[in-house]
Amino acid sequence: MNRRHFLTASTALAAAHVYAADARLKIGQIGTTHAHAAGKMASMRGLPDLWEVVGFVEKDEAQRKSAAESETYRGLAELTESALLGDASVKAVAVETDIEDSCPAALRCIWAGKHVHLDKPGALDHDEFQSMRLEADKHDLTVQIGYMLRYNPAFELLFKAVREGWLGEITEIDAAMGKLAEKSTRGAIRKLPGGGFFELAGHVTDAVVTLLGKPAAVHAFSTPTTDDGVKDNQMAVLEYAKATAVIRCNHADPFGGPRRRFNVTGTKGTFEILPLESGKVNLSLSEAKGGYKKGTQSITLEVPKDRYVGEFRDLAKIVRGEKKLAWSAAHDIAVHETVLRGAGVW
Repeated sequence: MNRRHFLTASTALAAAHVYAADARLKIGQIGTTHAHAAGKMASMRGLPDLWEVVGFVEKDEAQRKSAAESETYRGLAELTESALLGDASVKAVAVETDIEDSCPAALRCIWAGKHVHLDKPGALDHDEFQSMRLEADKHDLTVQIGYMLRYNPAFELLFKAVREGWLGEITEIDAAMGKLAEKSTRGAIRKLPGGGFFELAGHVTDAVVTLLGKPAAVHAFSTPTTDDGVKDNQMAVLEYAKATAVIRCNHADPFGGPRRRFNVTGTKGTFEILPLESGKVNLSLSEAKGGYKKGTQSITLEVPKDRYVGEFRDLAKIVRGEKKLAWSAAHDIAVHETVLRGAGVW
C-alpha cells in the first residue's frame, strides 16, 4: 500500500466523523512488542460499550503466534496491516510496535484516515515525529500519545490547581520515575542513544510541559551505575524564565516504584504526588482554594485499577467528535524534543 492509496482512503472517510452516542467504535492494534502493548489491548477489550476490537497486526510470525496464544489476544483476528487499514469501518488504531517502527506505522494509519493512539515515546527521530504529528493535523485526525499520567486523577487535579492559580506562580518542579530494570530491559535501553530517560521519562516530561510549556533550555546528566554501556541513571534540568524542573530517571533503583514522585512548588502552595500513580496527594496552600483548606492536607483520590482506561475513554469521545484532544501537536512536538534533550541526544 502506498501514500496515494492511503490518501484516497482518507478522502473517502472524511465525512464519517459523526456517530451515535451509543455506537461502538471499531479499533485495531498494530504491533504487540511495545512494553505497554498487552496492557493497551486489555484496556480496549475491557471497554466493550465503547470499542469493538477487530483484531491485531504483528509482522513477526513467532511473536504473532505467542500473542495469539496469550489470554490478552486470544480470540482476536490476526490481520495484515493492509487489511486493517483498508477497512473503512475501523476508526482508530493503537500503534504498539518497537520504537523504530512506531512513527512510520502511525503515519500509514493517518494516510488511511484513522485516528491513532501512539505509545510513547513515539519516534527515535524528532523530524520524523514532527512531520507525522503535523500530517495528522492536516487531515483533522488525532494522535493521542500514550502518556498515561494525563488521565491519572491526581494529575488531573494538579492540572486544575495550576490552571486556576491555587499554587501561585510555579517556581520549581521535582520529578522522579525510576525502577530496577531486569536484564531484558537493560538490553533494550542499551540500544537507545537516550538510554533509560528516553524510554521512560517521557511520562513526567509530558506533565512538566503541560504545566510550564516548552523549556528555554535543557541540561542533561548521565552517571551510569555500571560499565555495561547502559545509560541507567540520568537527570535533566529544564530551565524556565522563573522556574526550574528537575527530572530523574534511575533504572538501578530497587525501590524505584514507590519512590516515583511529582512535586510542584509555587509562590502560594505545593502539590506533591507520591507515589506517582497512587492518587495520594499532599497539598499545602497559603489560602483556601477549590474547596481545600489553608494549610497542609493529605488527599487520596480513587485511581482506576486499569491505568490506561482513561486514555481509551477519552479517545472514544474524540473519535465521536464530542471533544478535541487536550494536548496539541505543538505540545507533543515540544515534549518529544524535550525528552531527546533530557536524554542527552540533542
